[in-house]
Amino acid sequence: MEDQIAQDSTPIFQRIKDYLTGEIAAGRWKEGDVVPSEQALVRQFGVSRMTVNRAVRELTAEQVLVRRQGSGTYVAPQKYQATLVEIRSIADEVRARGHRHASRLELLEKVRAADALALQFDLPAGESLFHSLIVHFENEVPIQVEDRWVNPACAPDYLDQDFATITPNEHLMQAAPLQSATYSIEALQAPREIADMLAIDARQCCLVLKRRTRALGQVASVVTMWHPGQLYQFTGSVN
Repeated sequence: MEDQIAQDSTPIFQRIKDYLTGEIAAGRWKEGDVVPSEQALVRQFGVSRMTVNRAVRELTAEQVLVRRQGSGTYVAPQKYQATLVEIRSIADEVRARGHRHASRLELLEKVRAADALALQFDLPAGESLFHSLIVHFENEVPIQVEDRWVNPACAPDYLDQDFATITPNEHLMQAAPLQSATYSIEALQAPREIADMLAIDARQCCLVLKRRTRALGQVASVVTMWHPGQLYQFTGSVN
């Protein structure tokens, strides 16, 4: 078989990569499935162990595969995507991928804003704000912890919502249609309580999106969204 492969202008290791990614794309190997061992691929393609190792090593670096010492090589978890240019409900993002969204409410309260938080809302210290903490799931996998503060003047009925059936984003879009938003993204280690909600090791990095939105001529919401770094990526385009 090596002679047949060599006749193709595509490098041998790349053809092995194409075979592996093709099986994943076709759905024959799904997330978490073990893939053939390097020895099995050596026999299948009739090439050297070094060639196979390069193909597997590069797919691991590209996060298509994941190696577990003493166990084998597996199809890596899917990188869930979130758009940056268009602000969408995470439930819509999940459903657009053909998956199931669910959420778990951890906290819903009315509090008086400390100085730093009040400043973000352009409000005097001590003004009341609504606060929610929600874990979002995709196919029962926790993919986001949403820590949101809301201006009651923009969404007076916020505390009355059933956030198992509507997301904060969906309610705010109805109550106070978005006028503008600013955001930042950084990679951070999650505090222990956030790591526990995401079911990840506290040493793992998270992608953290911080967003401040305006509606009805004032700051409506300040939210911090924590995503497990190994499962998530942000995408966007500007035309």
